Amino acid sequence: MNLELNEKTALVTASSAGIGLEIARSLAAEGARVIINGRSRERVDEACAAIRAQLPDAKLESLVADNATAEGAEQTLAAFPEVDILVNNLGIYEAVGFFDETDADWQRLFETNIMSGVRLARHYLKGMLDRKEGRVIFISSESGIKAAPEMAHYR
Repeated sequence: MNLELNEKTALVTASSAGIGLEIARSLAAEGARVIINGRSRERVDEACAAIRAQLPDAKLESLVADNATAEGAEQTLAAFPEVDILVNNLGIYEAVGFFDETDADWQRLFETNIMSGVRLARHYLKGMLDRKEGRVIFISSESGIKAAPEMAHYR
């Protein structure tokens, strides 16, 4: 498949493992310059090495930043002020009962699952609209349709 991504830059948040890594690998295979993001240098370097093992000519950039925080988002935007494709993949979940979840727990989930994507999209979408080109994609689990019974927000 040729998605014509050769001149495009894609940021995939939380792309050092799992679904994010596979999305990053797919975009790199299509020729995009892909920004690999994680919270530790070691994980980001491992992810880049894994992609390059399959795609030696992959155009990869490293980004160590915790986009679940406002400070991490600021780091991301300073390092890469413009992208053509933003894949908001960062998200967490915990199997905790509703009555056991603290305000701090809820706030951390909200910052990670909602605000991480909002902060980046709010910045990058402006440039995309000006250029009349770009994509913002939010990734979710099946919990976006139906929450698992062990999740606090199930009931």
